[in-house]
Amino acid sequence: MKKNRLFSIVAIISLLCLCLPFSAGAAGWQDPTKPGWKEGEAKNGWIQSKLQHMTLEEKIGQLFIVHVYGKTPTDPNYEATNLNGNRGGKNFKEVIEKYHVGGVIYFNWTDNVLTPLDATQTNTLSNGIQKIAMDQRMPIPLFVSTDQEGGIVQRLVNPGTVFPGNMALGATRSSQFAADSAAILATELKGIGVNMNFAPVADVNVNPANPVIGVRSFGEDPGLVSELTVAQVGAYQDNKLIATAKHFPGHGDTAVDSHYGLPIITHDLETLHNVDLKPFKAAIDAGIDAIMTAHIVVPALDPSGLPATLSKPILTDLLRSELGFKGLIITDSLGMSGANVVPADRVAVEAFKAGADILLNPPNVEAAYNGMLAAAQSGEISEKRIDESVYRILEYKFKRGLFDNPYTPESAIGNIGTAEHLAAADEIANKSITLVKNENNLLPLKNTDKIFITGPSTGKPDMLSGLLKNKGFNTSFYATTASPTAAQINNAVASAQQADKIIVTTYTANTNAAQQNLVKALQGTGKPIIVAAIRNPYDLMSFPNVNAYLATYGDRDVSVNALVRVLTGEVNPSGKLPVTIPGVAKFGDGLSY
Repeated sequence: MKKNRLFSIVAIISLLCLCLPFSAGAAGWQDPTKPGWKEGEAKNGWIQSKLQHMTLEEKIGQLFIVHVYGKTPTDPNYEATNLNGNRGGKNFKEVIEKYHVGGVIYFNWTDNVLTPLDATQTNTLSNGIQKIAMDQRMPIPLFVSTDQEGGIVQRLVNPGTVFPGNMALGATRSSQFAADSAAILATELKGIGVNMNFAPVADVNVNPANPVIGVRSFGEDPGLVSELTVAQVGAYQDNKLIATAKHFPGHGDTAVDSHYGLPIITHDLETLHNVDLKPFKAAIDAGIDAIMTAHIVVPALDPSGLPATLSKPILTDLLRSELGFKGLIITDSLGMSGANVVPADRVAVEAFKAGADILLNPPNVEAAYNGMLAAAQSGEISEKRIDESVYRILEYKFKRGLFDNPYTPESAIGNIGTAEHLAAADEIANKSITLVKNENNLLPLKNTDKIFITGPSTGKPDMLSGLLKNKGFNTSFYATTASPTAAQINNAVASAQQADKIIVTTYTANTNAAQQNLVKALQGTGKPIIVAAIRNPYDLMSFPNVNAYLATYGDRDVSVNALVRVLTGEVNPSGKLPVTIPGVAKFGDGLSY
C-alpha cells in the first residue's frame, strides 16, 4: 500500500513539473531570456518541451491562420455566416477551441476591423481571442495578422493613419520615408492587437498591365525595391511586429490576377535572379521573419506547372536550401483560384509538403484541417516534418514576445492616428506626386481659371473639385461610372464647353477603353487637358498628347489632398517615376515648377 502511495505522489509531482513550462507567466515558469541564461539553448529547450507535450491535433492546428466573421470572440450576429462559410465553427471561440489554430487574419469585410476604424472594438477582440487561446490545455498565443501595406491595401484606416502606398514611396526615392511609414503602421497595428503584418510587398512591377500588384509595388527597379523593402522590414521588426515579404518568387510580371486565375511567369533564370528574386534575397539578408508564397507558375524554376505555393523545387529547394531562408514560409490565401489546382481537401497538404509552414486562410477550415490530419496519421507527412514547422511557429511567437505577453493594453489605441503620424503621411504624399508633363506651364492652376473636373467616381473628381473650391478656385465637376458610357461622355463634353481648363481624373485607364474615349473626346474640345492618374501611373500610354499629366499612385484621401497642393502650387512637385511608362516617359522622369 505504501509503495503504491509513493508511486502516486511521484507521478503527481512529475506531472506538475511537466506542466510548468506550458503557461507563460505562471509561477515557476523559467523565462529563457532572463540574465544568466544562454538565450539560444534556453529557447530551444523551452520550445522542445512544448512540442513534446502537444498532441498531433494541436500541432496541426498551429499550422493554420484562418478568418472568422465577428466583432467579438463570441459575436452572435455572425454565427450563421461562419457556419455557412465553412469557418470551422460559429465564432472565434469555437474555432480556436476545436481546431487549436495558430492564428487569425483580420479583414474589413469580416467586420473584425471596421471602416471607419473602431480601435476599441478591435483591441478588445484581439485581447479576447488571445485569452481564449491562453485558456486552452496547451496555452499558445495567436498570430493576429492582417494586410496593412499602406495605400490601396490597408485594413486599419481613418481615423488611423492612411499612407499613400508603396509606389508613392518609390516615387520619393526615400528609404527613410519607407522606414518611417512602416514604424507608424507597426505602432498602430499593435494598438489594435495585430502582431503579424503581411507586408512589405517585395514584387518588382515590370508589367504595366499587372492587375493585382501595380501600385502595391515600390516600382520596376529591383535595386529600389530591395532598398525600400529592407527599410520596411527593419522598421516593422524593430517594433516587434512580424514582417512578411511577398509574393515569392515575385508577382511583378503577370497579366492575370491570381485571385481569379493562374498566372505564368516566363522569365529565364538570369532574369529571375537579377530582378524578381533580388528583393527577397535582400530581405533574407536583413533577417526577415516571414515570406509569403505566390500562386504563380514559374517554369524556369519548376516545369511541373504547379504554382509556387505547391512547388517543392521553389519553396524547399530554392527558398530554404539555395537562398538559406530560415524563417516562416506562409502561403498566400488558399482560397484564391491560383492555389486550387488540386482537389480542395489536398491544397493545404500539397502546400505543406512543398515546404510551407503556415497555411493561410483555407476556404474550408474543417476540410483543410482534416486533410492535414489524415495525411499525418497515414504517414504521408511525418510528425518530424510537422515538428519542424511548429517549432518555427513557436520560435517566432517567442521571438516577438507573444509568450511573454500576448495582450494589448487599451491605452495603446492612443497611438493611432496621432497628429504626428498624420503629418508624416501628408509629407510622404506631398513628395510622391509626380508631374510627368506640363506643356506651356499649364500648372500650377490660376484661380482666375474656370476649371471643369470629370472622370470615373473612383477617381474622386467630386472630392478634387470640392478641395479646389475651398481654396478659392472656380470649379465644377461631373462624375461618370468606372467605364463611362457614350451618354456620360457626351454630357462631360457639353459641361466642359464653358471651362478654361479641364482636369480628368483617370483610374487605371490604360486598361479601360471607355476612360480612354472620355479623354479623347475632351481633347476634341480644343481646351487644355490635365490628366491626374489616381491609381496606376501608366494611363499616359493611352493618350500621350494630353497637355499635362500627374501621377498620384493611389486613390486614398491623403493622395488626393497632396494632388490639390501640387495643382495649386502650394507644393512644388518632386516625385520621380518609379516605373517606365512605355513609349512616353522613362524611369526617373519627373518635373518641378
